[in-house]
Amino acid sequence: MKRTCLIPLVLSAFTALTLTAQEHKIARSALPPVVEKTVQANTQGATVKGFATEIEAGKKVFEAETIVNGHTRDLQIAFNGTLNEIEEEVALESLPPAVQKGLAAKAATAKITKVESLTKHDKLVAYEATTLKGTKKGEVQVGPNGETLKHAE
Repeated sequence: MKRTCLIPLVLSAFTALTLTAQEHKIARSALPPVVEKTVQANTQGATVKGFATEIEAGKKVFEAETIVNGHTRDLQIAFNGTLNEIEEEVALESLPPAVQKGLAAKAATAKITKVESLTKHDKLVAYEATTLKGTKKGEVQVGPNGETLKHAE
């Protein structure tokens, strides 16, 4: 009886956690002034596509989606205006051979459709590839030198 009662509780908690991680599109006018200042400083020469907010690790963050020189460049900014993370699209063939090999190994038989560099606090921490196998989409990551990461970035 007790075990049966726990199942709905666990499912409710999982659903609540899933919902808090979802992005919500917002207007630029909804950005706090310190976040807007960071956006302005980091989007010179870029086309701003939109803004979103979400809760990550229990904290509200903002995302600015941009296009720079024909490729995507997304900024994640903390509520206090700190630039936390940059995801920037890169050409797979422009990466060092060890990174290409690491991503290919992680993707296995899936096709790599997009690769992004992941920079946190001005340090390259990973490369992330979007994959496609049939109709199933996925993501794989490797470290800056193509190595397997101890945890997802």
